Amino acid sequence: MLWFQGNAMQFARYSIGFLLRNLSASKVPLPVLTLFTKDPCPLCDEAKKVLEPYKNREVDITLPENSAWYERYKFDIPVFHLNGQFLMMHRVNISKLEKQLQKLEQ
Repeated sequence: MLWFQGNAMQFARYSIGFLLRNLSASKVPLPVLTLFTKDPCPLCDEAKKVLEPYKNREVDITLPENSAWYERYKFDIPVFHLNGQFLMMHRVNISKLEKQLQKLEQ
């Protein structure tokens, strides 16, 4: 089962990369995926590992300048925004991310 999941993740990474290359080639601004996190956060660490090839921006909610985000997300990290809009929380949902990226591509 883990082998299949690993291959499925590789396929997902390939297809997201393909979408991002197409967006970039078409002169459309690349989407921005923002991760709200704090330390320690094992789920955040897992999410960062999965999304490492697509890392754009990370917001440490424990920094004083991010106190509003801390109040909003302190019990729900990791939280992901795509182009400033809430996308998902707790775990990376590659299918949802790919669907949103496809919408941006059109």
